Amino acid sequence: MVNLVSASWESLPTQTVEQHRIIAAIDLGTNSLHMVVVQIEPRLPSFSIIAREKETVRLGDREIETGNLKPEVMERAIATLGRFQEIAKTLNAETVIAVATSAVREAPNGKDFLQRVDDELGLSVDLISGQEEARRIYLGVLSGMELNNQPHIIIDIGGGSTEIILGDSHEARVLTSTKVGAVRLTSELITTDPISNAEFKYLQAYARGMLERSVEDVQANLKSGEFPRLVGTSGTIETLVMIHAREQLGSVPSTLNGYELSLKDLQEWVNRLRKISNSERAAIPGMPEKRSEVILAGAVILQEAMNLLGVESVTVCERSLREGVIVDWMLAHGLIEDRLRYQGSVRQRSVLKIANKYHVNLEHSDRIAVFALSLFDQTKGTLHNWGAEERQILQAAALLHNCGHYVSHSSHHKHSYYLIRNSELLGYNETEVEIIANLARYHRKSPPKKKHENYRNLVSKNHRQIVNHLSAILRLAVALDRRQIGAITRVQCEYLPEQQEFHLKVFPSRADDDCALELWSLDYNKGVFEAEFGVKLVTNLEPIAVLT
Repeated sequence: MVNLVSASWESLPTQTVEQHRIIAAIDLGTNSLHMVVVQIEPRLPSFSIIAREKETVRLGDREIETGNLKPEVMERAIATLGRFQEIAKTLNAETVIAVATSAVREAPNGKDFLQRVDDELGLSVDLISGQEEARRIYLGVLSGMELNNQPHIIIDIGGGSTEIILGDSHEARVLTSTKVGAVRLTSELITTDPISNAEFKYLQAYARGMLERSVEDVQANLKSGEFPRLVGTSGTIETLVMIHAREQLGSVPSTLNGYELSLKDLQEWVNRLRKISNSERAAIPGMPEKRSEVILAGAVILQEAMNLLGVESVTVCERSLREGVIVDWMLAHGLIEDRLRYQGSVRQRSVLKIANKYHVNLEHSDRIAVFALSLFDQTKGTLHNWGAEERQILQAAALLHNCGHYVSHSSHHKHSYYLIRNSELLGYNETEVEIIANLARYHRKSPPKKKHENYRNLVSKNHRQIVNHLSAILRLAVALDRRQIGAITRVQCEYLPEQQEFHLKVFPSRADDDCALELWSLDYNKGVFEAEFGVKLVTNLEPIAVLT
């Protein structure tokens, strides 16, 4: 039997480069919506940026009482996304990838908003976790800056969160995301203009306290004698560098990449910004529109992070999340084989990390995954038409379906849902994690029902259909290893459409094993499969010829 865990974790199929020469990536951030359009050069492999777009929408300006995204803000965001789509179309972009981060992630109506975007614009937006955001930021930085195998700390200060990453050209050692951002802290902590001394001191203390854990994680993973350089990305840091460069040099450099801002100069800017009003900050040469409102909070976050890390300067990298989304897409489609290739197996490593954390019996789960994928492949085109992405989701669910035993044997399928849903599965967006968790939830006992909250969390009918179909397949796969001893080696499927029958031939490992418990389990679990696919399941144990 193929060892799935060590040898056969498939990536998405390579697509022809000619189909995707130009692609666009959109980032729905807390402060602004950004788009980058790139032309992929697969022979290098790399990409060149041919257009950038930005609109300050302030998704993070949410309703105070409910935390919901405001109607007028959602309208503004949808209009901006529509404009971005038109620009991408004009530039002949053949694929548009979009991700949403903390503001949408935390809003109770965030998923409803993304469904509206899909319904009105036909644009599918991936909702990603904070740690997944950090991973893609790291990919973006690697695409634009040579780390030379030396440790670097990367800080990305967004509107709603701050990501701090430790990496050295290879796999990231630490990926953290903290709920401190320029928009968030401005709206929650600053009520005076100019800021009062009391509010300023509290702002500093709050930012420092929130960042301490991330910094401790980074420092704990530094080796003796390592003194990493700090790399800064995104709007806050780029703005601070622009206004500093304009004042020091008289103009802004053609590229900010590699520009260095010292902690001493940053502290001077923080002291200047805190003493003036928002209108005075807006008048500073080089200050982007609307950035003046949140620049002080962002600068304080950077200052406190640098103090905690014990670094004297920060170096700018102009590539970040959006470019990381591009790199991640290229990896998924087999277009990168260089130093970033390790990221191609990020899903595998992430699933196995969670499996090990919750003491999953990998030998058993591996067999379940093999059976599930075999059933998936043999029923594709007859009972379903799901593709490679759904196949990988089924694979992850099969490997993790029993992780709930870590909590309790009783109702372990429900515990599996909770553990998967609240684990950081890197390489997957929030919707995919929700689907994986639901598949694990429904590998036994009750089938999916609308009254179940976890099932209702799947806002799309298509996503619910994935769970319905794949959980029915997973149930059969689990039944095939009922004794967890590998009693069955393989299965062979045959669909008879005239009779509406699905024949399942089961091949035992030993000639003297009647596999009675496995056959009973298949019969016991077949009802969900039959109801879902509208067939009658007929199971046959195939005899093994005994040599004499």
